[in-house]
Amino acid sequence: MNHFKKILKIIAIIAITLVVIFLGLSAKKDPDQIFYGVSFSKFHSDELKLPWKDVYKAILDDLGVRRFRLSAHWPITEPERGNYNFSELDYQVEEAQKRNAEVILVVGRRAPGWPECHEPQWATQLPWEERKEAILSYVEATVNHYKGYENIKYWQVENEPFLSVFAKEQCGDFDEDFFKEEVSLVKKLDPSRNILVTDSGNLGLWANPWRSGDIFGTSVYIYLWNPTIGQVKTVYLPSFYKAKANLMELIFGKKKSILIELSTEPWLLAPIVDSPLDVQISRMDIEKFNSIISFAEGTGFDEQYLWGAEWWYWMKDRGHPEYWARGKEIFSNSR
Repeated sequence: MNHFKKILKIIAIIAITLVVIFLGLSAKKDPDQIFYGVSFSKFHSDELKLPWKDVYKAILDDLGVRRFRLSAHWPITEPERGNYNFSELDYQVEEAQKRNAEVILVVGRRAPGWPECHEPQWATQLPWEERKEAILSYVEATVNHYKGYENIKYWQVENEPFLSVFAKEQCGDFDEDFFKEEVSLVKKLDPSRNILVTDSGNLGLWANPWRSGDIFGTSVYIYLWNPTIGQVKTVYLPSFYKAKANLMELIFGKKKSILIELSTEPWLLAPIVDSPLDVQISRMDIEKFNSIISFAEGTGFDEQYLWGAEWWYWMKDRGHPEYWARGKEIFSNSR
């Protein structure tokens, strides 16, 4: 019995110690102001069968967004080997620049949006060694093309590259040495700008991405969907992200960190255009939308990029303007 009591006492001491450590790490002051941006993608607008230029200009001029994450999706940028198409992305960067809006530009095979790894058809059959050379050529061409734009703030190299358990079927095994080669190439081509490396807030460990770039970015998904049990809300508290960031700073040193992807559209198993409207609303009604914004306010990040503005526009066209209207409120205080 005494031995059992000693074990319980040790467990209690360990539990109390862990609680104290967590509370200490999460004791980070909330920012005085949060600066909001959005991820915009022609790729996503096309999925929704929307006129992408109209959507983008509405985000710029109606919502008043002045911080963007844009993506140089490889299939759009290099549809044929060696023949580059920058016209759509030029339009996005230049329209942003006209309004003094800043841009984080994503380069690499793994970019925001399903299926995570985006490859032009001509590259899919290449052996990995040859495909790596093709990726580096596309990255080099893209960085050289856009590094002269003053409103490019950071380069993001790949998207959550260390999250190899997600979309493994589409992306294959993670080649860390090659990722380091990509980062080195971008830094060599444009040493004047910082490089952003990202990781999942829900699933990622953060350590390797934190060490790999100049800036760290993470994603936050609050409402998820499981085919077996239905909608699931994250078990994490906002303080979890504060504690995680403080732990990284304690171990690896302080650096700027941002919430690069805050999901504000429903988690669906079918494409949005094929999903009933009532299903979409049940998984992301305006109350859930607002709860996500409130949750993120407590994570400690002073720069937050919302994911889903194209969906807000799509919903507005279908008689549900509440998401777009809420977006206008958010961005009116984030100039």
